[in-house]
Amino acid sequence: MLLLNRAPWPRENPAVVGVLVDIRSLYNVGAIFRAADGAGVGGLVLCGITPVPPRNEIRKSALGAEESVPWRQEQEVGQALAWLRERGYTLVALEKNAKSTELYTLELPEKVALIVGNEYWGLPEEVLTACDVVSHLPMRGQKISLNVSVAFGIAAYEVCRRLL
Repeated sequence: MLLLNRAPWPRENPAVVGVLVDIRSLYNVGAIFRAADGAGVGGLVLCGITPVPPRNEIRKSALGAEESVPWRQEQEVGQALAWLRERGYTLVALEKNAKSTELYTLELPEKVALIVGNEYWGLPEEVLTACDVVSHLPMRGQKISLNVSVAFGIAAYEVCRRLL
């Protein structure tokens, strides 16, 4: 069952939404809310073990964005993805793998659900398979990944810049 926060889910489907899959850190969730607010993301869907507001740790990094960005909770990520697909979203996983496309070269559709996964394991294979596109941010240093909230923020700003 999807639950709503104080900021109601928009009546019209926003062009960009985020999906958080099994994010463990409350601080990462808060930072994602704050980045979503700044970039113009229309809403977040929090799935699996991803913690939901109200929590002091989320509020500390969100600085109130958890009340301004609409969000829904869905335990089963498959149901969340089906719900978004029914509303016309293209499901874009943010994950680096052998088949992923660099985000900056990706041709974006009109409506995007940007999906990020667990800080350690990333997105489960069944989620990657369910997505329309797997995309990544280029990594030019020695490390192969970014913190999930940083990666979401960069990707959300790029997608919103191009679609809004």
